[in-house]
Amino acid sequence: MAVNSGASLWGPLKELWETVEGAVLRRQPESVHLLDLQLKKHKPHFVSLFKNPAKSAEQREKVRKASTEGIAIQGQQGSRLLPEQLLTEAFILSDLFDIGELAALELLLAAAFMGSRPLAVLLYWDGKFCVANSLRSLIQSRQGKTFTLELSGELVALTTRFTDELMSQGLTKRILSLVSEINVTREFERLQKERGLGNEKHRKEVGAKWLLQALADSLFSWTCQSSLTKDDTLALIGHLETMTAEADGSLDSVNLALVMALLYCLDVSFLEQGTEDREDLLQALPLLTERQYVSAVHSRLMDSQPWKLPGLQAVCRLAWALALRALSQLPQGSALVEFTEADEALADQALLGDVFLFMKEGMLGCESCGQEEFYIRRIHSLITDFLALMPVKVKQLRNRADEDARLVHMSLQMGSEPPSSLRKDLDHLMVLIGEFYSKDIFGLELGLEFWCPTESLQHTSLQGSYLGMALQRPPHKQVVLSKFVRQMGDLLPSTLYISYLRMLKGLANGPQCAHYCFSLLKTNGAPHGDNIQGVAGSPVSWEHFFHSLMLYHENLRRDLPNPDTSHYRHPPLRGITQRELEGLTAFLQLLTTIVTWSENARLALCEHPQWTPVVVMLGLLQCSVPPVLKGELLHCLAAFGKSPEIAASLWQSLEYTQPNEYLTFILGSQVELNEIESSCEEYPLTRAFCQLMSTLVEGSLPVNLGAGLRVPGFEPYLTFLRDAVFLPFPTRAYRRPAEKWEVADAVLEVFHKLLRDYEPQPSDFVQEMVELQGEQVPAHKPPGHSIMFHLLNDSPMLALCLSLLEEGVRQLDTYAPFPGKKQLESAVLHCLCLLDLALQKEVMFMDLLRESQASLLVSPLEQLLQGVSPQTRRADHIVNIARYLYHSSSNPEAAFQSAKILRHIARYPNIQMRLVGDFTHDQAVSEKLMAGFVECLDNDEAEEGIEKGDDSDALKKIARIQHETQIHILNLLITSLELKTPNLALYLLGYEVKKPVSSTNLQDPGVLGCPRSCLHAILSLLQRGSEKRSGPLLSRQAPHLAELCYQVIYQLCACADTSGPTMRYLRTSQDFLFSHLQHLPFILPSNQIAALSQMSWLMKTAAIELRVTSLNRQRSHTQRLVNLLLDDQPHTQHAADGESGMEEQTRSVSGFLHFDTVSKVRRKLLSVLDAIDFSQDVPELLQLDFFERTQIEQVISNCEHVNEQGHTVCNVKLLHRVLVAEVNALQGMAAIGQRPLLMEEVNSILQQVVERNRVRRSLSAKRHALQSWRSLVETLLTACPADLIPADDRQLIIRDLLLDLHDKVLSEDAAGELMPIVAGAVFTLTAHLSQSVLSEQQQGAGLEGAASSGFASIANSALHLILRKLLDFILCTGGGFQRLRAHLYGSLLYYLQIAQKPEEPDTLQTGKSMWERLTAPEDGFSKLQRENLAIIESYGTALMEVVCRDACDGHEIGRMLALAVLDRILSIDRQNQWLVYLCNSGYLRVLVESLRQDDATLQGLLTPQPPLLKPLYIYESKMALLTRVAKTGQGAVELLRCGLVSQLMECQVFDMIPDSDAHRVMRDQSGFIPSPLDRYRQILLPTLRLFQVILTSTTTNHQQGAAQVLQWLIVHADTIQSLLRCQELSMRALQELSLLTGIISKTALPGVLEMGGEVNGAALLEFQGHINRFQRLCLSLLGRLAGSERERLLKQAEMAAPGESAERREEMEVAMQQVCANIMEYCQTLLLQSSAQAQFSICLFGPSGGEPADLSSTLPSVAYSRAPSLGLVLYLLKNSAADFFRFHQSHRQSLGKLQSLEQLPPEELKELCQGLVSGPGGVEKISSVQRSLLAKRRLVQLINNRAKLLALCSYVIETCLFVLWRHLEYYLLYCTPTDPKDSLLPGVSAYRSRGGRGLGLSRVSQQDLDQLQTEMATGFGEALQRKLLEVEGLYSQVRSRYTFIQALVRRIRGLLRQPKS
Repeated sequence: MAVNSGASLWGPLKELWETVEGAVLRRQPESVHLLDLQLKKHKPHFVSLFKNPAKSAEQREKVRKASTEGIAIQGQQGSRLLPEQLLTEAFILSDLFDIGELAALELLLAAAFMGSRPLAVLLYWDGKFCVANSLRSLIQSRQGKTFTLELSGELVALTTRFTDELMSQGLTKRILSLVSEINVTREFERLQKERGLGNEKHRKEVGAKWLLQALADSLFSWTCQSSLTKDDTLALIGHLETMTAEADGSLDSVNLALVMALLYCLDVSFLEQGTEDREDLLQALPLLTERQYVSAVHSRLMDSQPWKLPGLQAVCRLAWALALRALSQLPQGSALVEFTEADEALADQALLGDVFLFMKEGMLGCESCGQEEFYIRRIHSLITDFLALMPVKVKQLRNRADEDARLVHMSLQMGSEPPSSLRKDLDHLMVLIGEFYSKDIFGLELGLEFWCPTESLQHTSLQGSYLGMALQRPPHKQVVLSKFVRQMGDLLPSTLYISYLRMLKGLANGPQCAHYCFSLLKTNGAPHGDNIQGVAGSPVSWEHFFHSLMLYHENLRRDLPNPDTSHYRHPPLRGITQRELEGLTAFLQLLTTIVTWSENARLALCEHPQWTPVVVMLGLLQCSVPPVLKGELLHCLAAFGKSPEIAASLWQSLEYTQPNEYLTFILGSQVELNEIESSCEEYPLTRAFCQLMSTLVEGSLPVNLGAGLRVPGFEPYLTFLRDAVFLPFPTRAYRRPAEKWEVADAVLEVFHKLLRDYEPQPSDFVQEMVELQGEQVPAHKPPGHSIMFHLLNDSPMLALCLSLLEEGVRQLDTYAPFPGKKQLESAVLHCLCLLDLALQKEVMFMDLLRESQASLLVSPLEQLLQGVSPQTRRADHIVNIARYLYHSSSNPEAAFQSAKILRHIARYPNIQMRLVGDFTHDQAVSEKLMAGFVECLDNDEAEEGIEKGDDSDALKKIARIQHETQIHILNLLITSLELKTPNLALYLLGYEVKKPVSSTNLQDPGVLGCPRSCLHAILSLLQRGSEKRSGPLLSRQAPHLAELCYQVIYQLCACADTSGPTMRYLRTSQDFLFSHLQHLPFILPSNQIAALSQMSWLMKTAAIELRVTSLNRQRSHTQRLVNLLLDDQPHTQHAADGESGMEEQTRSVSGFLHFDTVSKVRRKLLSVLDAIDFSQDVPELLQLDFFERTQIEQVISNCEHVNEQGHTVCNVKLLHRVLVAEVNALQGMAAIGQRPLLMEEVNSILQQVVERNRVRRSLSAKRHALQSWRSLVETLLTACPADLIPADDRQLIIRDLLLDLHDKVLSEDAAGELMPIVAGAVFTLTAHLSQSVLSEQQQGAGLEGAASSGFASIANSALHLILRKLLDFILCTGGGFQRLRAHLYGSLLYYLQIAQKPEEPDTLQTGKSMWERLTAPEDGFSKLQRENLAIIESYGTALMEVVCRDACDGHEIGRMLALAVLDRILSIDRQNQWLVYLCNSGYLRVLVESLRQDDATLQGLLTPQPPLLKPLYIYESKMALLTRVAKTGQGAVELLRCGLVSQLMECQVFDMIPDSDAHRVMRDQSGFIPSPLDRYRQILLPTLRLFQVILTSTTTNHQQGAAQVLQWLIVHADTIQSLLRCQELSMRALQELSLLTGIISKTALPGVLEMGGEVNGAALLEFQGHINRFQRLCLSLLGRLAGSERERLLKQAEMAAPGESAERREEMEVAMQQVCANIMEYCQTLLLQSSAQAQFSICLFGPSGGEPADLSSTLPSVAYSRAPSLGLVLYLLKNSAADFFRFHQSHRQSLGKLQSLEQLPPEELKELCQGLVSGPGGVEKISSVQRSLLAKRRLVQLINNRAKLLALCSYVIETCLFVLWRHLEYYLLYCTPTDPKDSLLPGVSAYRSRGGRGLGLSRVSQQDLDQLQTEMATGFGEALQRKLLEVEGLYSQVRSRYTFIQALVRRIRGLLRQPKS
């Protein structure tokens, strides 16, 4: 027996009501089935209406123990302990309503969840209300005789069956007994005694009253549609007998409903209508079919026993009499003759009971009477049936009235009292008709039935409801009724005169009725004779009326005394009795009604030459007439003023009512107000004057109003209204309290209209002068300007508005009715509108004021609103405004304006800070404010999509306003959340504002005292329906609202402070994201834009959630969302609904057809992408006849602004104003004639602009949705743990996403604006695809088995498809979109990377033989690469053209990527097609020639603080491409032909070596910007590499290439030499040297110069000098690197970067070995080039074999000062041999580790990864799989590095041996030692080699040679020889290349063993 926190007395019943509402009122699909389930479940609730669950001792015990033992709650695990206080309240509630204890506890828990426990009482009533409402709606859905809701047959059958069962089980009697039992005041007292009521608001909302109303309405609805049984009808009559009235004699709304129910029981008028189901209805009518029924009702109503309300008895008797009369006229009625004959008698009894008086006072007096259409129709049929069916009775009434009139007349003449027995039935009837028809809120115009068209009507618009044809014969009833109206006016006795006028006033209510009434009064007047009361003229005619008025006016004017003395004092009434005054008033009211409705009447009366009503009325206003009559006259003038033509003349007349005077009217009004009205304490004239002003300012104010006699303008009127009417209104005395608010409302309405129509103009701020009677006086400003000025200052007007707002909210907070409440609400609304308008216009107003430099002082309104209120002494104006939100249910418009104002104010951060303090200052106010905001958001009635103009239906208007209030509140939250904390949004959403926001702990409402906040309201709005298959209701019913709700949620999740608490709450208590994401995509054909925005915010939130849960390692959460978004297996998530919908069925069918075990469904992410339509219809160009298109486009762009959502849209209203002003400015007749055409064109322009705005919004929404989709996809692929999506799935998912994206973007009509986002997404996806495939290959150990099936998990065909689409995409972007193509080139590079073979370890094993290699099957990589190339080449030159063009020109990043793409394609293009295109199309030459232009920018990069580094990167990309081109012989030759080297020779940047120390200070701390020296190297190294590649490639033309490169070296010789002398050998310096020495070794050779062509002798000598210098520097460098400096450098590298030491050291070793190898190669080449035989060879090394003491100085003795010794070569040889073995050992170890990678201990794995993972603790964070992959990569790196070093060592050894051998051979065999004597001839060369080319070796003595032999023999000992041979054994055979080590060792050994000479 668990407690249900949904409360069984409320939750399930609320659900029942929602289901009924959904089925009956909202007509939702699938609702019939749900309704059926609910009705079966809740039938007991309907049968035993409002029966409560009983109390029991067992329950009581259980609840009592809940505070100690706990109690189980449904939907929560375990039991929960409840506080003692809650249990006490539960017992009180249980006793209060006599309900079970558990039910009471449930109510309290549910109320606590909603925010406050006093709500429990409301929930109790609300549960009952839901049942009653459901009952009412079910009964209304029945098919019947009165109305239809046009529901489906299935639904109607269901509800009819259900309600019939209820009725048969005694529903009527149950309802009647409940209505008798439940006493509203008694319930109230009970609650108050038990403190069950919360504040005043709860008191107002306690629903016993509404409940009874719903029950009574149910019974009424039943009788409207079907008949009651005899017993039920009698029970109803019995109930009416005991009914009582309210204090004022009217019925209350519940009783009225029951009276109407009986009247419908006795109704047969529906049979007249002759509908097709008339026969069925006749059969079902018990009046015709059941004799006992008629008999029982008849005897009951004939019973002479008086009822408590005799008037009510009379109404029922009249209704029965009319029913009997109608029955008697039916053929079936003949059987009921005995009853039908009594109709006359019944009617008489009814008349004796004052039936018409009771109908007027008792029924029409009830407020709900006019608000229910079917009440109105029934009363209408009662009145008209009486007049039509009982004409004799009507005649009798008229005769009696005539008789009475004579009696009254006689008694008046005799001066006696009239007799008391006079009956006034006809009087009452006329007044009833007048009253009844004068209110017509539904616009039914039922009064038309009283008018029978006599003449043919010209106006089609005036054909009434019965006038389908122009002159069809009207129905009999209509003829009778119209005769009644006419005849009653004939020879009208004076006693009925006023009643008849009132009747006419009622019957003239409506446009067509007014026209008929006007015609009647026109035809009644005969030609005017002298005698007014003559026989001819009827007293009820225009002629008579206006004549009387004129006479009255004449009479008064004649009596006017001297106007100066007592002009405005009222002498006793002259020439008019009180009765005549009433008659005049009645006539003026009739005139006002007709003129209000009928424009034709207005104009006809005004233009009548004799009557001149306006003039007469204005004249009367000047006379001494009672204020009431003046008021009526002004009301009448206001009605006339509705026509602009009349309004203009009215203004003039008002100004000059007296000749030679002006504004007499205003002055008069002021005197009247101050002296007469104030003393009478009644203000009819003032109110009427305000109404007149309100009507007149509605049109347009005449600009030069009052010109000539005074300063023109409206100012005097405004001053009067403000200073005489508005400001003193609170202090005046009022006899009728309501009038105070009526005055305020009337005057504020005028202010509101004036400000509404005011647009600030620059001219308003310039003081203009006008000439008046010869002098210049300042002109008046427009009235709106004046009001603005008063509102932007601390003026009395603003203060009064604000105090009115405070007074208003104080009165509303009492919830008590008071006189004038409606007017107060209206006045408050006008005040709020004024403030809102002022806030809207103040920005422009103040801007113009600043520009004009006028001396006005104003303050922004939002600052004035922060002022202190004089009443409360607190700054609470804004709080007062916000409190109106709390009254949104009773005053939706005030709440709407309040929200609007708050939203304006919320834009200012400084105000927000104060507001939070003001709002939270007082706990009680704070709770109310929060409740107000929440209530507005929670509103169920709010509806979206109602057009603004569609306010005909009051409920619809309210629904629209409530919806817009919600929108404003959400926008307020959105704006506030962007501001710094604390802000309003945080307070309203329930976050901490006094502590750090992130410390908030969000809870469900009611938990831990947490109130219901706006966040709860937003979530409950969004959650509605999210558990059903159809998804969240809000996103369909109110798309824009839903979009904003999702945006608020996103902002809360995205903001750092609120993210933690929000996401925890959404995840734990709501499961929000999962439940909403499962409904994606939202498809709303009617509002695609909103649907896209909703999805955007939701997806962005989901991306954050994925990221956060991944970071926090909440795997299950992440996994659940990932599966939801990516699975392509069907979910069975909605099975809980008990609906096996269409999807399952179609799925099973498809499963059957395709024979697959599990059918796939579309992945959620893909279906979201499907929902974004890439095509966008663009409006076609304007077709204009009158306007100039370019100018119009200019105007349109001038009217554009950025709206709140950040879209650039055109302000349509502003454009309209501009265009209309343009049209109005046209002069001349032609313009007037063409005006309609011009306006039509203006209209088409505006429509076009609206369409453009829509397109922009649509594109923006699509962009936003696509970006959100992209960020969600990227988050899924990057942020979520990789192992959540297995690699094979990951590739298939990426494949699907890529193909779908491409399909959409490549379709014909895809919008270009969406392409950039797609390109970005394609880039990310391709990157992930490439990464995924590569990592899969690394894990899956390559592609042994993959060659056959394709590549990795994703098939080759899919990869090819992706490539094709990618290339299509590149081509379809055409010439523009270069930035976009940058993404695509990036994608292409990633894609091509897939087919790149990974680095393999160089095992140094004898590989396969050449033959084996040639015949081996093609591996997966080469196959894919070959196929890729075939696809790329199939696109031909179109693709080449695009890529080459982008590579040469355009955006920097695009160029870099295009160059990279060219590089990549050239590397796989074996046929060289691309290279040929590049050369032939001239793009290569362009690239080469651009190097010269790059020179200047590159020089700029070497300054200490460089500008952007972009040029450097482009240069590097360019050089990389040229290097790629140079790798083929053909390409290298082409480059030389393009003059590459000569371009580079001209570049001066190479000569600008920065000083390495100078810029230490300027170093970029982050290390991102390289130092100037590093930048220099980034420029130099690519050039050197390029030269090296050219030298390698141009084998045949080697000499040509070499000569050019040598020239480059010589041009930049100084730079090269300083680089070779470099003091500080860093890593980069060594790389530089290794490249330089490599180039020098190939070019700085004597042979090259001769090849260089015709070089003259002098130049040749100079070149020779440079070459010699290069040789010397290289040898000295060798000395440095071979010797001790090497160890020092390696140590230094380790010290410099301890973290990266291992890799750094390896790189340095390679570089040093490379330099040594290059120099040794250089030496070898020099030796070989100088001569083939040793005896003619040059000598490079001095004859000294001992290891030099200090190799770094390499100066063994002074004698050989210029050349290094041979000992250096020997030393290098020894070192290299030793290194070789060290490296070999390390290589073997690493290979072993690689082969047993799985067995390596974790510590070692970590050590291996260390170098590849950046950041501290980086290794710890990565997974074990990742770790072993990294370790493998590191080992391969190590192995290959060692292999490289081994190759270099081996080469160095070989060249060293060769150099040694040549030198020893020369020294020991051919060298002639010099005699010491010869030293006197220093210049003589000691060489026999040609030209004496030696390196400064002079004088080798015999002693030196002997010593050389000895030292060499010791140095080149056995051990070394053995080592060297071992090197050959270990390395050379493995590499399958034969070295000369063995031969050279043998020869050297032979030389050294020679006997010394």
